[in-house]
Amino acid sequence: MTQDRLAELSEAGVAVWLDDISRRRLTTGNLAELRDDRHVVGVTSNPTIFASALASGDDYADQLSDLALRGVAVDEAARAITTFDVRWACDQLREVWDKTAGVDGRVSIEVDPRLAHDTARTVAEARALWWQVDRPNLFIKIPATAEGLPAIAEVLAEGISVNVTLIFGLGRYREVMEAFLDGMERARANGHDLSRLTSVASFFISRVDSEIDKRLDAIGTPDALELRGKAAVANARLAHQAYLEVFSTPRWKSLADDGATPQRPLWASTSSKNPDYRDVMYVEELIAPGTVNTMPQATLDAFADHGETVADSITGAHADAASVLERLSALGVDYDDVVSTLEREGVEKFIVSWEQFLDSVRDALAATEA
Repeated sequence: MTQDRLAELSEAGVAVWLDDISRRRLTTGNLAELRDDRHVVGVTSNPTIFASALASGDDYADQLSDLALRGVAVDEAARAITTFDVRWACDQLREVWDKTAGVDGRVSIEVDPRLAHDTARTVAEARALWWQVDRPNLFIKIPATAEGLPAIAEVLAEGISVNVTLIFGLGRYREVMEAFLDGMERARANGHDLSRLTSVASFFISRVDSEIDKRLDAIGTPDALELRGKAAVANARLAHQAYLEVFSTPRWKSLADDGATPQRPLWASTSSKNPDYRDVMYVEELIAPGTVNTMPQATLDAFADHGETVADSITGAHADAASVLERLSALGVDYDDVVSTLEREGVEKFIVSWEQFLDSVRDALAATEA
């Protein structure tokens, strides 16, 4: 019998999500196949994914033609396209949502990344997207900027489930968990059913190694080079340690007693950017019950082919992870500068992708009108 490696990963307590969405996956039934055969129980999207989907073929031609005939503005057309895909994906994963009592079966859509530093407008768009998709298994993605934190709490307080994205640093992650607790307490006070209100915290992985490896290469000593490829996993393992700490407090227990589920850590950006590294390292080395790993198709296929699952590759490694960060600091790698750089660049990259997507929509509308 062929080994079902993704089933083993799921049985170890890791929720397998796909980091991709497109009209083609929906029309061909590919997403349903991944749900049924590859144990995929969630989907994440971002501006880069939508820009790529629109550029990959004519799957959006009919909708674009209708939007052009109606004279819809570019921004509104873009949201019509993305919410259509996300709504359809929500419907295809609804049975997972039902079976898991609302924990999985989730599909994420991101607020306009140009609003990352505007709290009020982020909240307003989150409300609009929640209304427009109109599915209970939706996640609204909000970036973990300083301005995003109060938006996260406010949106949760209104009964809207949230995927907090672009988390790189441990300090920011603790602020994210604080915003989650605040939002859930306010949601309870507002009379919302906490059992239907969930959240994940998307901790980005491979970009940490890309940035720190670059700095280690510049240092160039044997000690520095020996640490290449170790920072990202260590950072995530320490995030997991913080997660265990926060979600064992009396404050959390009070919410759990009222039906709340923890804000699970989600490992994002899990494709290996360095060809010298094992292509499934950010899956194999980040296995623990109650976590999520969202993978692009190539990483999903790689793990299905040769990934190895252990019961828990995180919890017993917290001390070693702390040692890695201590060694990096001793070498002069400025952790705070690394994570602030990655957050700034992450927002900037998503803005560029979103603007490229808008340009593609604009060109497609113009071509249709011609």
